[in-house]
Order: sequence, then structure tokens, then C-alpha cells
Amino acid sequence: MSKMDRKWMAALLAALGVSVCAAGCGKKEEPEPEPPVIEDTAAEEPETESDVEAEIVVDEPEEESHEGEALSPLTGMWIDEEIAKQRPVSCMIGNTDTALPQYGVGEADIIYEAPVEGSLTRLMGIFQDYKDLKQLGSVRSCRLYYAYYSMGFDAIYLHYGQASYATGFLESGQIDDLNGLEYEVDRAVIYRDNTKKAPHNAYATGKGLVDGIALKGYETAYDAEGTHYQFAEEDEPVVLEGPDSLTANIVQPGYRINKPWFEYNAKDGLYYRYQYGDKHIDGTTNEQLAVTNILLQDSNVRTLDDNGYLEVDTAGEGSGYYITGGRAIPVTWKCEDHFSPTHYYDGEGNEITLNPGKTWVCIIDNDHTDEVHFSEDASQMQ
Repeated sequence: MSKMDRKWMAALLAALGVSVCAAGCGKKEEPEPEPPVIEDTAAEEPETESDVEAEIVVDEPEEESHEGEALSPLTGMWIDEEIAKQRPVSCMIGNTDTALPQYGVGEADIIYEAPVEGSLTRLMGIFQDYKDLKQLGSVRSCRLYYAYYSMGFDAIYLHYGQASYATGFLESGQIDDLNGLEYEVDRAVIYRDNTKKAPHNAYATGKGLVDGIALKGYETAYDAEGTHYQFAEEDEPVVLEGPDSLTANIVQPGYRINKPWFEYNAKDGLYYRYQYGDKHIDGTTNEQLAVTNILLQDSNVRTLDDNGYLEVDTAGEGSGYYITGGRAIPVTWKCEDHFSPTHYYDGEGNEITLNPGKTWVCIIDNDHTDEVHFSEDASQMQ
């Protein structure tokens, strides 16, 4: 092909290219379609603790129901409502070393301990739930001041005989008592344990108490209004604080013969009782006696005769201590008359509130208050 032919061919091809471009460029451009959405139909992977925070489900605590129950006027604890309406029984209990072990005393709601002749002490348990007691005692004789303490709780008073100074009052009809010296009461209430020597062999049972009360026709309904104690709520315990508060993990009432003491256990909030150099045990359960509250009640004590019989002022007022939770505070006590409840007040004159639980009341001779000791641990005992 000649040079002229090649130029002609190039011009023709260029013209054809322009024509094609003009035709193509004149057409409207179609938009590109969007890519299709493809759903992932594969199974989802389970969530793990590393992916999301684990959901914590907390069960709401069920509100405790006390249907059929009532607060005990003696302990501030929930008990059967019928028992809470039941008049309590008190019982004189021997406390010499030859009388040990005692039986049933661990079931008492309140225990009184006071001096008797010969620098010994005697106990009086107060029981509201007594019908199922298997063995109670040994049952010992009345002292007049114990009869008055019993009347402060409107309790039916069980004893076996009495000191002569109490005879007139017991026969006056002012107190509902069960006296083992009465033949019919002895038959209904008392039984003898032949393994024990007299006078430490007289015992009662719950059934005997029920039979004796029925025999005497005593009223069993209980009006607890105005009784001795007011109690804290279970979820708001009393904590003894303030400048007058003392450490009282060890409490020594100062009685000279049985030399008792109480040791506080912070784990359960109880004071465990010791005497005669050993644990104070209930022979029925073989368990050590323990209480939540201790009251020390300083009182005037006088000797009446050469036999050493005592008179204790149960009415009037005096000083003392309230002990709970490993601490003690000074209190004053007041009792309107021999038959009325005793009330206790703090340093500001407010009636004290006890923690719910059992209470031990120690009557302290005003002449022996210097023998009462509180300490932090057993190594500091007097």
C-alpha cells in the first residue's frame, strides 16, 4: 500500500471512530444495580459471658409470716399465740452443789438468782411454755422476796414449803401458789427421784403443773400489759454505747459460795453461765445455760435471825447494771410495791429496751456491790 493509501485508510478509520463514539455517547447511561442483600441464615452463635454481662437473678426474700404467733411478753420472741396468752409459772430451784444438776431450768424465759442463808443462792425460773416439761427442779422452799418477784410477773408460784417468815403471806390468799407441803398438790404436781437425797429429790413435770393449776382452780389467762420489759425489734438490736458503757465480756455477780460468772460469745450473742468452777448445765438436755440479757439489781438485804434467813427489799428503787452484747451500762430500778413489775432506766431516765431473748436477774446485796466485776476476758477475772 502506498503512502497515500495509508493516509487515506487512517482518515477513514478515524472518521468511523468518531461516528461510533457519537452514537454511544448520545445514549443515556443506565445506573448500576445495587448488590443484592444476602441474609445470613446460619445459626447464631450463643452469647457467652465474654460477649455480654451475665444476667444476675436475685430472689426476693419472702416476708416471714408469723401467722398464729405473738411476741412473748417475757422474751420478746415469736411464740405460739396461745402460749403468749398463757399465765406463766415460776418455780423455786435448789442451787447447792449437792443439788446439781438442775433439770428444766434451761427452758425458763427468765431466771432470778438471789442470796439466801449461808451466802448461798437459790434460783427461780419463770416459764410461759411449761406444759411439756419432762422434769423440773429440784423444787425447793419459798423465801418471801421470791414470792414477791413472782407476783411481779403474775406467775403461779411453785415451791415446796417455805421459811417461816413467808407463811403468813402464802396463807393470805394474795398469791396463787402450788405448795408441795399440801397433800393434794404434792400428789398432783410433785414426784420423787429415788436416786437423789432429800431435800433435793422433789421434782415436777409439765403435766403435774397443769393438773395442779386445775386442782386449785387458778386463772390461766395472762394480761401482759405493764409487765417488766420492753424489747427491741429483731432487726434493730440494742447496742450499749456512750461514756458510761463498760466492756463486759465476763460478768461476775460476786456471790461467794457458787462463785458464778457469765462469758459472752459474740458469735451467737449469748452469755454462757458457769458456777462452782464449771459449766452450769441443764440435766435434761446436758446443755450449758445461756441468756441474752443480764440485769444486776442492787438491793438492801438484812439478816433476820441466827439461822441466817434474809429479808430483801423488792419494792422501792435502787441501782444496778444492764448487760448485753458484751457491754454494760449503769441503770436504776423502780418497783411501786411488792406485787408490781420492776422497771429499769438508763442514765437519762429512759426505760431501757432489752434485746429479744432470755434474761438472768441477779439480786446483789448493796453491801457486796464491790464484789461485782466486769472484764474483757477470762484472764482478768477476780
